[in-house]
Parts: sequence; structure tokens; C-alpha cells
Amino acid sequence: MAVQVTETATTPSPKDSGELRPGGTPIALGPAVALSCRECGQRFDLGPIFACQECFGPLEVAYDLPSGDPEGLKKRIEAGPNNIWRYAPLLPVPADVADKPNLNPGFTKLVKADRLAAELGVTGGLYVKDDSGNPTHSFKDRVVAIAVEAARAFGFTTLSCSSTGNLAGAVGAAARRAGFKSCVFIPHDLEAGKVVMAAVYGGDLVGIEGNYDDVNRFCSELIGDPLGEGWGFVNVNLRPYYGEGSKTLAYEICEQLGWELPDQIVIPIASGSQLTKIDKGLKELIALGLVEDKPYKIFGAQAEGCSPVSAAFKAGHDVVRPQKPNTIAKSLAIGNPADGPYVLDIARRTGGAVEDVNDEQVVDAIRLLAQTEGIFAETAGGVTVGVTKKLIEDGLLDPALTTVILNTGDGLKTLDAVAAGPTATIRPSLDAFRAAGLSG
Repeated sequence: MAVQVTETATTPSPKDSGELRPGGTPIALGPAVALSCRECGQRFDLGPIFACQECFGPLEVAYDLPSGDPEGLKKRIEAGPNNIWRYAPLLPVPADVADKPNLNPGFTKLVKADRLAAELGVTGGLYVKDDSGNPTHSFKDRVVAIAVEAARAFGFTTLSCSSTGNLAGAVGAAARRAGFKSCVFIPHDLEAGKVVMAAVYGGDLVGIEGNYDDVNRFCSELIGDPLGEGWGFVNVNLRPYYGEGSKTLAYEICEQLGWELPDQIVIPIASGSQLTKIDKGLKELIALGLVEDKPYKIFGAQAEGCSPVSAAFKAGHDVVRPQKPNTIAKSLAIGNPADGPYVLDIARRTGGAVEDVNDEQVVDAIRLLAQTEGIFAETAGGVTVGVTKKLIEDGLLDPALTTVILNTGDGLKTLDAVAAGPTATIRPSLDAFRAAGLSG
């Protein structure tokens, strides 16, 4: 027996779907059996496509997942490697994925944040899922790892992406590890640390004059041009597979909580894909019997200077109106988020909310997390912590419930956002130390 996971109708079996890679070899992407349109339900064979040919809606991966023995599946997962490949039976990857050259991200720390909880007034248990521990120090390593396997399956030779920074580094590193060429595109004014990290791997790095939405439009044009022949754009023509990497955050959080759903989870919003796929992952775990079904709330976090989803949520709208980004949280600076409407649906369905904080609150939250839990978050993490604080103050997030917040990247990537330096500069003598009034 198998669990068919999709937002639409019954999934065809791999045998019937007839998917082939260039040259006629069957595509082997584990339990993935088709691509399904979120809007109209139309199905397509597995391939490098991202939009429905009937209604132009976004496509996502549909599965034929194992079921009937949740305890056996749980034991199989727990016996797997300490990275995302422990969940290979639930992902669009080949069965031997763990043996292929990859960065092997995932299974990052779930930190019990008692000191932060005390500062925020949380009594029900507060956890930080700290994805700064991934190979290139952001959650983007997860999504790129899945996209790499799709790129292999479809015979691409070059990996590419449009990026606000973290994805550029993740693609550059993963491409070198897996033996691909790479060419990634970024806004011209990214933080210096992210530029260096994207360039150091030796692939082509191209700055585009404009913001992320300008970069993304350019990449969409390049896909249809002969210049882009043989290129896998991880967040465009490989987007259905790429997005599935975010499900592993849901899997890990629940496993690390003892195979239990969190009551509340706060997630930063850029394109919105991470939030929608975490929700998809939680629903899959419920359907498979790996966790007990219970209500959970999902909250989205944005920076005030780029908050189109938050604005739509507060206004009660179903349509997300694009904004021109103006915030220090550049990794979240997507003014026209592709998954924005789906984020609204999930927040409302689960009883959550979408909120935003200004740049000053972002910096204060970065300091708060660092000074309570020793976690130095990039600006996106500051957004999440700041929004969590605001949600509690406004009575939208219940401090008596188990809450998980996401830190998706390392603060070393956004050093310009936080002013910090030595407490004092002294001569190398005890007298000078005493005179400075430093007692430890």
C-alpha cells in the first residue's frame, strides 16, 4: 500500500507515467511520479518544467510514498545518515543518492532556547532550528541538494540560479562538488560577504543592475534562449524539485521533537516556498502515520521594507501586491513572491498570521538571539526572532505552546547590519585592565 501525496487527483504510477531523460533512459527520482499543477490539477511527466501548460499555475512534485508500516519507516529513517538523505524515501531523489558526490546538508541542530524563551515570556518550550550549520551556512544547501539530483537526472551540464545571496553560494559549492559548471546571477548591491562566498568556488558570478525581481526576470528569459541550452536553473526550471528540499526542515523538526508536531512554527518569507513546503512536509508526516495528527499554527515573518505578504494578510486580501524592496534583510528582499498567495492560505488555514518588523527591530533581534543563545543569525534570522517577539506582544502567538523558530543563515554573511567592536582597547598590563573597569 502507498500514500499518494499531492494537492490534486490520484497520482499515476511510475510505470505508467513514461518519464524519460534525454536519450530515452527512464528517470529515477525515487517516490516522485509526476508533476502536478497546484491550481487546476493537471499532471505532467517528470521533467524540467515549472509551469502548467493548461493554466500557467505552478507545478509541484507528486509522490507514491510508502505506507502501512510507520514504525518500520521510522526505524529506517533513524538508521540513515545524519543529513537529509535519511529522508530519501520521501524525496524526489534516486535510492543511491547518499553515495553520490553532494554536500550532504541537513540534520542541523534544534536548539532548546530557554534563555531566549525567558526574555520573550515563552513558557511552553521554545526551540531554534539553526540552519546556519549547513555546508555554506544557510538552509539553501537543502534545496540545492535536491535540485542537483534533478539536474543529473535530466542531463544538465550547468547549474544556475537567480539569488539574493545565500542561494548563489549554495549553487556554486554544490556544482563544484557534483562536477557541474555554474553561472549564477545576483543583484549588483548584495552584501560583500555573500558575494565573496558565491565567487570563491570559481564558477561564473554575474551581477545584474537591479533588484532580485529584475534578476529573476532575466533568468526566465535566458531559459528560453539558446544561450541557456543545457542549463538547470535550480529555482526556475528545476523549481518543483528544488522546493522539496525545504520539506526536510519539517521532517527534522518533528523527529528532533521525538516524532511530534510543534504547536507553532515561525518561518521567514522570501519567495514563500520554504513556508509552503514545510507545511507540505508536516502533512506528509501525518499522512504516513509518523506523527500524531494535531492542530498546528504556521506564522510568516517579513521585513517591513519588503512585506507584500504581510500587507496582504493584514488587509484580508488574497492577492499579493508587489513592492519595491528597501530593507537590510536582503535575503528576504523579494518584492513579488511567487508563493505569496499560498502562504496566505496556509497562515489562515492553520490559524497563524503573517507579520513584519522594521530594520531597527531586526538588528535588536539579532543581538537578542546572540546574547541569549549564542547564535549569530543573519538578518533573516533577526526578522524571524523580531516577528516572534511582536506576535507574542500582540497576543497572536501563544507563549504556553511549543514553538519553533527558524534561523536560516549565518550572521557572518551580513556583518554590515550589526555595529559591534571591542569593549575596550588597552595596554597589555593588569593595571590597564583594572583602569578600564573590566571585571569579567
